[in-house]
Amino acid sequence: MKKNKHTQAIPENILAQAQAKIVEAATLLQPYLLALTPAEKQELPKMGPKTLNFVEKSHQAAHENPTLVPQYLEMDAFDVDFADAHGLWTLYNRIRQLEEGVADTQMTAGSEAYQSALVFYNSVKVAASSGVNGAKAVYEELKKRFPRPKKQQTGSEE
Repeated sequence: MKKNKHTQAIPENILAQAQAKIVEAATLLQPYLLALTPAEKQELPKMGPKTLNFVEKSHQAAHENPTLVPQYLEMDAFDVDFADAHGLWTLYNRIRQLEEGVADTQMTAGSEAYQSALVFYNSVKVAASSGVNGAKAVYEELKKRFPRPKKQQTGSEE
């Protein structure tokens, strides 16, 4: 078995506090968030780091050069879109960092817990086959996780 990397338990109260803060953040943002269909997502031009820089410079230039802004471009809407795109970009990156850390830690803890369970299962299996008192009941319960495929009949019975 590999060396256990996940060795520090996260206290229940810390997990509860984090959960509460995530719910609080979701509740704060809920009135402003949109839900898009997959088709809508595919239709939209995407903004990445390089595009954000272009949008930022365009927004600034539009404010510095109002005579170049076409009449059909609603600057108030541009201001709102730019502010939220910029603010949400920063928030999104922080959420992604948190999500990555949570996912990696959960994967590591889960993997190590599963490996420990397999070690225990194999020990119980050996104990059950050796007739150790109480081991058979534990083994029978745990082996349900590993159903065997049904054997196919190889010959015809007459």
